[in-house]
Amino acid sequence: MTDAIDLPASSKPAAPTVRTTYIALGSNLGDKIGWIEKACKEMDARGIKVKRTSCLWETEPMYVLDQDRFVNGACEVETTLEPLELLDALQDIENSLGRKKIIDKGPRNIDLDILLYENLKFDHERLKIPHIGIPEREFVLRPLAELIPDKPLDHTRPWTLTRDLLDALPPSSTPITTMTPLSSHGHPPIQALNPSRKTHVMAILNMTPDSFSDGGQHASAGLESTIQSFLDAGATMIDVGGQSTAPRTPQVSAEEEIGRVVPAIKMIREKFSHRDVLISVDTYRASVAEAAVAAGADIVNDVSGGSMDPDMLPTVARLGSTICLMHMRGTPANMSSLNEYPEAEGGLIGGIAKELVGRVAAAEAAGIRRWRIVLDPGLGFAKVGPQNVDVLRHLEELRSWPGLQGLPWLVGSSRKSFIGQVTGVPTPKERIWGTAATVAAAVQGGADVVRVHDVKEMAQVVAMADAIWRY
Repeated sequence: MTDAIDLPASSKPAAPTVRTTYIALGSNLGDKIGWIEKACKEMDARGIKVKRTSCLWETEPMYVLDQDRFVNGACEVETTLEPLELLDALQDIENSLGRKKIIDKGPRNIDLDILLYENLKFDHERLKIPHIGIPEREFVLRPLAELIPDKPLDHTRPWTLTRDLLDALPPSSTPITTMTPLSSHGHPPIQALNPSRKTHVMAILNMTPDSFSDGGQHASAGLESTIQSFLDAGATMIDVGGQSTAPRTPQVSAEEEIGRVVPAIKMIREKFSHRDVLISVDTYRASVAEAAVAAGADIVNDVSGGSMDPDMLPTVARLGSTICLMHMRGTPANMSSLNEYPEAEGGLIGGIAKELVGRVAAAEAAGIRRWRIVLDPGLGFAKVGPQNVDVLRHLEELRSWPGLQGLPWLVGSSRKSFIGQVTGVPTPKERIWGTAATVAAAVQGGADVVRVHDVKEMAQVVAMADAIWRY
């Protein structure tokens, strides 16, 4: 038997060098967002690892104007491929997805362009890096500035950063907006920066016997008529929950939670297939989220922002669903004691914003695309009394916080205890008028979704608030 021989380090094959590269994503044919998501999956499958993505932006066509609006974005990838090898791989992905180039800069179902490759300057007849069109294209600079705002594109001019190039562009004739898909079956995406967008009304469907406000109300006969009444009143989303997050409420098993939410979701999908309704599942458990999505849920609404179950974010990434990340500290059992936000650390708004930036980063690290993220400031969760009013006052500040810009927001104030403290109404079901004021404030502050119990009344509040502030 021959002894193994260790080769000198210099004789061993060198490990391939991993390079950080930025790729532009675009589509203006068919299921535009769907094509971009398929392209990202193809990149991952071929070892071109998508590490982070920008938001997706709806933009007017440039150069060839007689074509549909584009959806554009950018992604940061890691690859061992050299520039021309990477170009070949991206073009092969385009071809495999059915792209046919008829007119230069014309309509296309998918477009993948190399923008930057490390700090390399590369000049070839097939490829120039940095991409020569970056400085003049808002649809490239806007998503790129989300990923690398402080990176110079030309390292011979290190004082000119990506955000400087974006700021130097003239204002768009039509301001562009982000797009957040909510489902895989044709619902319009949320356009969080469109000033005339309409606010979604999310109806709360608690399939629990111990919810703070309506425990047991929907967990019995009459569920179908309840759903019908929600939709007739103007709900566009239904949030199905099977585990109360009220303080001091005992946890049920994942199996019991699944047994509560899945039949309700299946019933909505079967009985109301003719209605344009979105379904979210209110859970912090990955196994419940997976079962709910398999049953027909579109959105995962996690009050812990993916922090209570380490499998939640990777599961949502694998499912490709949209997730709502709520701000909370601790667990429902101890969150009420974790309500200090020192001014030295940014105070209430700065604390919420910084912690949500962290949850967004965790979601991206798990593989969730940025355009699949919705945020929730978490009224009543690790916030007490007047703190909740302060959040409503400063919702616009949260929306514009660096690292959170362009993302849509869900606000859930319905019947909560801070409303009772202000109005002197001790019974949650009787807090309709106070809730109405908070819903109007949420719309004024820029909320894209309001989560409510009293659907008929709050849908009217939203309709009036939209008429005032969304035009």
